[in-house]
Amino acid sequence: MFIFTDSGDTFIDESTEIRDEKGIVVHAELIPGAGEALRTLYERGYRIALVADGEEQSFTNVYLENGLGGCFCTRTISEIVGVQKPAAAMFQDAMEKNGLTEEDKKRIIMVGNNIRKDVAGANRFGITSVLIDWSPRYNMIPSNDDERADYIIHQPSELLDLVEKLERRLNEVYAV
Repeated sequence: MFIFTDSGDTFIDESTEIRDEKGIVVHAELIPGAGEALRTLYERGYRIALVADGEEQSFTNVYLENGLGGCFCTRTISEIVGVQKPAAAMFQDAMEKNGLTEEDKKRIIMVGNNIRKDVAGANRFGITSVLIDWSPRYNMIPSNDDERADYIIHQPSELLDLVEKLERRLNEVYAV
């Protein structure tokens, strides 16, 4: 199983962000349980790729501050790619950076908090979408089928059981 994940209001609480005069996030706190969930997934051997919209330095600052930067095998950031999710280029970049192919799509999940960017982008790209509906800041009501998540969780800690369940199911279906 390969995990693509957003950052803000997925693991980082956007309401706690402090930005400098250039708009770069210099401080932000984790959503309760998010650090433990991310660290545990990493320790269990899951490959995790950050796929997020924003500035590269903001993500570096936040994950360094919270001691989680090493959990990501790669980072696909809109500032570098030049487009934002739901653009397929964001997901394609993450696949290429991790040596993944079309065949691997069945083993990739995209975890995020935004139905229009994370969920719709993943669904259109052909990977499994997981919505964390923790944040009160975003509309969570789909306006079309692209915005309907394959799975919905309420807290980052719920990701652990979901990932293990999905991996067991994949292993049964594809007899790894």
